[in-house]
Amino acid sequence: MDVRVGLGIDFHRFAPGRRLVLGGVEIPHELGLAGHSDADVLLHAICDALLGAAALGDIGHHFPPGDPEYKDISSLALLARVRKLLATADCAPVQVDAVVVAERPPLAPHVPAMRARIAEALGITVQDVSVKATTAEGMGALGRGEGIGTWAVALIRKAGEDPGT
Repeated sequence: MDVRVGLGIDFHRFAPGRRLVLGGVEIPHELGLAGHSDADVLLHAICDALLGAAALGDIGHHFPPGDPEYKDISSLALLARVRKLLATADCAPVQVDAVVVAERPPLAPHVPAMRARIAEALGITVQDVSVKATTAEGMGALGRGEGIGTWAVALIRKAGEDPGT
């Protein structure tokens, strides 16, 4: 087995009149995130990390933001499609680790549900999914509460020929 690592980063501004969805979980908040899909910044970063680990491009390549097929689509559905793309490349997710940077709302109470949804979508255990939340301590656009940013790292395995044969 061959293991590979990918990095994903995503940012979305807050927008009125939208639901706030992170890690596939709807979080009560007066603002949602702007985007073509449900704008789940956490799942978008995880998708990019997985695609990057398999050298399959990025989320915008596979799910173009201007394509009406993806208008308001659940990012859990996009994550499931990424899992299928990995499978066609003979790859499978092993572990993901992500950090969400948001001044508001408080995210810690929602982390267990996020981990469970991500694990289910990827076919891995909750113990193989890490989601952490932090703030930017008032620095920059994230620190002013203008939106949410996420960094994610993914470990995948790629099946291959045994070099000893």
